[in-house]
Amino acid sequence: MILAQCRAALALGVTLDGPPVWGWRGRTIGRLALHPQRGACWLRLLSAPVDDAGGKQWEGTELAATLFPGVHKPALHAVHDHQQDGVAYRAELTAYVAAPVLARDPVLRHELVLSPPFLRDLHADLLKVAVVSTDRVAVRQQWIDRRVPELTGQPAPQIRDWRCAHGDLHPANLTASGVLLDWEGFGMAPRGYDAALLYAYSLLAPQTADRIFATFADDLTSPDGRAALLVVAADLLLSASRGDHPDLVPALRDLIDRCAGTPRRKRS
Repeated sequence: MILAQCRAALALGVTLDGPPVWGWRGRTIGRLALHPQRGACWLRLLSAPVDDAGGKQWEGTELAATLFPGVHKPALHAVHDHQQDGVAYRAELTAYVAAPVLARDPVLRHELVLSPPFLRDLHADLLKVAVVSTDRVAVRQQWIDRRVPELTGQPAPQIRDWRCAHGDLHPANLTASGVLLDWEGFGMAPRGYDAALLYAYSLLAPQTADRIFATFADDLTSPDGRAALLVVAADLLLSASRGDHPDLVPALRDLIDRCAGTPRRKRS
């Protein structure tokens, strides 16, 4: 991956600077890159076997650049594809965002001070995303039908209101300046899905979670918004069953109880 990123940097005319930053489970690698005209940029590389390259994850960033022009996200400068030894690589050169992310991990474990303008801008951005028409899918009804009963013990909700979503909105994909990162997974999802995901990932910081819920109460208190909370809880419980964020499980169980209208369980 590092050598492939160096090849992409040469092709795009940038100089790599600083240490590499690995993405989730080493599937991507990002690094500060200096461009002679554009200055500081970010060079992100993703890889897949040649036969698996393309499709939703591969094209998401490039499509998002044209579909969401008014949303706070890094500007996409260039894309470069190449293959080596049966592996396909896509390099994405975007504007560098100096502001730090809200958390280094998707799960928020400390309280944040989120200003009213920050929350208003985030709310406005998600509204802009929600009205976009796309044939991409972030969450499928078939997944909901199978996984929600299996993981939550609750009936699978039948979603009536599908809207476009970022699809992976958590504190590690949102900067302190309100820029939304990593657009590769956007697509249709239950109304309120992005807000529900950000809220669920913030449950270990309850004051921050409460502010997020209040900001997006118009979505999260709707029937489909409550369904989105249940879907998100199932998704994060599935991740926990694979070893991710086990400390979030009790809070997710509480969230499921609230979605079902049952009293909160006592923690031992």
